[in-house]
Amino acid sequence: MTDQELQTLVEELSLEKFNVPFLHEAYFNKRLKTTGGRYLLHSHNIELNPKSYEVFGIEELRGIILHELCHYHLHIRGMGYKHRDVDFRTLLKKVGAPRFCSTIEENKKQLNTNLHIYECLSCQQQYPRKKRMNIEKYKCGKCHGKLKKVIES
Repeated sequence: MTDQELQTLVEELSLEKFNVPFLHEAYFNKRLKTTGGRYLLHSHNIELNPKSYEVFGIEELRGIILHELCHYHLHIRGMGYKHRDVDFRTLLKKVGAPRFCSTIEENKKQLNTNLHIYECLSCQQQYPRKKRMNIEKYKCGKCHGKLKKVIES
């Protein structure tokens, strides 16, 4: 699906479910990793994760679009557009939009992997870390020995 086809789909869903036109831009953003889509407050545009469409199909994409359109239409009207607001939850139920999108498992696995493993030269205690650390600044918490990097990312 192209960005133009996505724009058309969003405009159609807006008219069909909300009876109000969508007057801004909707497009795919490949950098989105942990969410199906997002509504941008400053520009009123909607960004969608293309991976959600590829993995789960058109019905999942429609649900994400409806969810983001709820944010859009409520924000434009000056009503409660945040997830915790009653206006938002009521509108979600009215149009049949999901509160959450399906999780893409491979992204979840990527986020939870330890990329850097450090090891003490004296006692071989290992320290898995998500972020790099300065081995000159830190030492082993068990024996106070020097550390070395075992796995490079």
